[in-house]
Amino acid sequence: MVTLQELLRGSSRTFAVGIEILPSPLREEITVAYLLLRVSDYLEDNRELADGEKVALLEEWRRVLGGDDSRVLVDRMARAREDTPDAFVARHTATVLQGLNRLDRGAREVLVRRVRESSAGMARWTERGSVFATEADLDDYMHEVAGRVGHLLTELFVLRLRGLAGVRERMMRLGREFGLALQTVNVIRGLHEDRDRGWIYVPTAFLPDPEIDPRELFSATNRAAAMTVLTRLVDKAERHLSAARVYIRLIPRRHHRVRLFCLLPLLFAVRTLALSRDNPDVLEQETKMTRHEVVAITRAARVMGFSNRWIEWYCRRLAVVGR
Repeated sequence: MVTLQELLRGSSRTFAVGIEILPSPLREEITVAYLLLRVSDYLEDNRELADGEKVALLEEWRRVLGGDDSRVLVDRMARAREDTPDAFVARHTATVLQGLNRLDRGAREVLVRRVRESSAGMARWTERGSVFATEADLDDYMHEVAGRVGHLLTELFVLRLRGLAGVRERMMRLGREFGLALQTVNVIRGLHEDRDRGWIYVPTAFLPDPEIDPRELFSATNRAAAMTVLTRLVDKAERHLSAARVYIRLIPRRHHRVRLFCLLPLLFAVRTLALSRDNPDVLEQETKMTRHEVVAITRAARVMGFSNRWIEWYCRRLAVVGR
């Protein structure tokens, strides 16, 4: 039988690196949280299901998390056919739910409430479709799939770490911004792939010409407009990341492993944005750091991540190093 650790590593080596740094019990709790959200992602992003089926299954998933009988949904998930990380986790939904049930009551309550909220938001946006008139529309979608994750993590940190109770509300606000930052980077990295499945995460307000149909943004005739949109998305991500840096500074230095867990995705995002800015290749393929860059960033953060001053300096350095 597959373990939670094997599910984590098999669905995302990058997230596994950060989660495995965490002290117990946060390590186990965030592993389960990540895997629960991967099941939600599978139901939202599945290319084999009609939108109506996705909405129905997301609602059923919410009921299961709320305590309803899971057997029907678990059996269906076990037959997931897609060859994706999300489907890999979905096929083992029973194992993930068993992991959830082993958690302490307080942590379990946080995970259930936040994952149910996120799944409800995914269902709402699946019904609404890929229509983003304004930046606020995009932020609303990203809040459901990522901002709520920032809230989930913050609640777990406050539950487990000394010294955070007094800054809880501020961290909740900044945690949402952290989630929006990482999700905006995901939008940039996935522009070409999302286009292929019919979702264009670009607000109409970001287009230099309102007559351009977002679905036609990637045609050769609209390349200049696409590059303008790319710049606006990169600028947006960088604004959110400034809040993410404040979030990390609020975590006391004695909780170095938790700071490192938060710091690594921030640094990877900063570097990804540097590679994406003014880069037309982003419109045709995923922007990726090299394996060497990932290792070097991780090593540097492990040694120096306790220093707030170093974090600011290193972010500036990653942002200006050429492609």
